[in-house]
Amino acid sequence: MKYSIQQIADFLHGTVEGDSEVEIYNLAKIEEAQSGDISFLANPIYTPHVYTTGASAVIVSNDFKPEKKFKTNLIRVKDPYEAFSKLLGFYKKNHDKTGLETPGFVSKSAQIGKNVYIGAFTYIGENVKIADHVKIFPGSYIGDNVSVGTDTMIFANVSIYHDTVIGEHVTIHSGTVIGGDGFGFVPNNGKDFKKVPQIGNVIIEDFVEIGSNTSIDRATMGATIVRRGVKLDNFIQVAHNVEIGENTVIAALTGISGSTKIGKNCMIGGQVGIAGHLKIGNNVKVGAQSGISHSLKDNEIVVGTPAIPIKTFKKSSIIFKNLEDLYNRIQQLEKELKKLEKKY
Repeated sequence: MKYSIQQIADFLHGTVEGDSEVEIYNLAKIEEAQSGDISFLANPIYTPHVYTTGASAVIVSNDFKPEKKFKTNLIRVKDPYEAFSKLLGFYKKNHDKTGLETPGFVSKSAQIGKNVYIGAFTYIGENVKIADHVKIFPGSYIGDNVSVGTDTMIFANVSIYHDTVIGEHVTIHSGTVIGGDGFGFVPNNGKDFKKVPQIGNVIIEDFVEIGSNTSIDRATMGATIVRRGVKLDNFIQVAHNVEIGENTVIAALTGISGSTKIGKNCMIGGQVGIAGHLKIGNNVKVGAQSGISHSLKDNEIVVGTPAIPIKTFKKSSIIFKNLEDLYNRIQQLEKELKKLEKKY
């Protein structure tokens, strides 16, 4: 990376305060940056570093008002965090690889787009469709009839089973499995369990990001669907026939049981367990380590196991903390009552 501050400002639709011709070579945290680096200031906690940073440029908000002298150059933008994120994406894109590494296997019936990278030891099955600018890193498995949209990034050691549909601008991190069999078994004469064939697929829409070691199971019939803009953390289990609505975010170690439907714009904390065949409304927020055993309406905020409204939980937590004291007081009252009974 080698760009002038002015070129970067133009890219971010910002304005320069200082020497616009200084060249930038790298991105860095404001407290660690050196000459040739660019950083940003979004959290006020880091404001003191603006006056001491070694960075050649710092991205700040339009309304930033310095309280003392500084040595760095500024790029003023509407939203520094969003601007720096855009710059990170640009930096990452300029480090992309292209080409087909060996050893590996690509079926003759596969359709491979332009500027695609396929890393070594990757398997591409029959009738696979890989669009332009897709990156598939080493050791990944892409099963038969899978389609992968433009600008999608599949990191190392990802397994994508047959018939999976992946949209554009999707990121899938290492160790993830998409399209494995759903957990479908029925009792067999009370002695063991018989497997129910899982013949559906998985559909991942555009702009989804899936963290490492996450598992999304194929549907028994139909499709397990992850809608546009969903963000999944690491170590998440999405069972068969689940549907996750647009722009919902789910933190690590959450498990979603089969056939549950989650609405749009939901926020689900870490280690949440969601039972099967439920309907979670739009804009729902679920606190970490909650257990969801019943359906939730739009805009509900719940926490706890079983999950209850957050206001109720906060009131109840006051009682929880005082249980020992309340117990001791009851014990004391019972002793006093026995004394009174003996006396009268």
